[in-house]
Amino acid sequence: MASPRDHPSGERNKQPILDVLVRVLPPDGTVLEIASGTGQHCVHFARALPKLVWQPTETDAECREAIRARLRATQLANVREPLALDVCDDSWPLVAADAIVCINMIHVAPWSATVGLVKHAGQLLVAGKPLILYGPYKRGGRHTAPSNEVFDASLRARDPTWGIRDLDDMTTLAKRHGFGQPDAIAMPANNLTVVFRRD
Repeated sequence: MASPRDHPSGERNKQPILDVLVRVLPPDGTVLEIASGTGQHCVHFARALPKLVWQPTETDAECREAIRARLRATQLANVREPLALDVCDDSWPLVAADAIVCINMIHVAPWSATVGLVKHAGQLLVAGKPLILYGPYKRGGRHTAPSNEVFDASLRARDPTWGIRDLDDMTTLAKRHGFGQPDAIAMPANNLTVVFRRD
């Protein structure tokens, strides 16, 4: 049963995302999750993939407390205490990871946040390790669905620095920081899971 802090979209997409993660994550090691929100996804993934250790992070103190409450309720041994992490900071509170997962952050943050995320991912991940991004993307400068175009306009109306990013721009940025060509996996509701691997 969903908790009062669960987001309906998170309930809908957590299993499709997990279905991809099962295929693309390493069998063990540490997964760094960026912008974990209230931990809804992290707990679902950790329960299904007990050989992986999950490190949630979140800039918002209330969200970090919500993650702690969720961890107390679930008693999962493979989820660490949430860390405060701003992707734009020069230093991160972690020096290595075996994978990085970021769900639904890139379109609700300035482009500088995406740059910070990819730059630090290039420093933390060794060859072959994945940076996994989920959300809506343009392809070749075009929206993939009319609903995404409407959503993009609503995001930019709320904050001009937000908006759906183009996968070509993401690929160019990722290559600059040591990643190869992405594997873009179609998801429900006109989203993509984009998997970059460190060269």
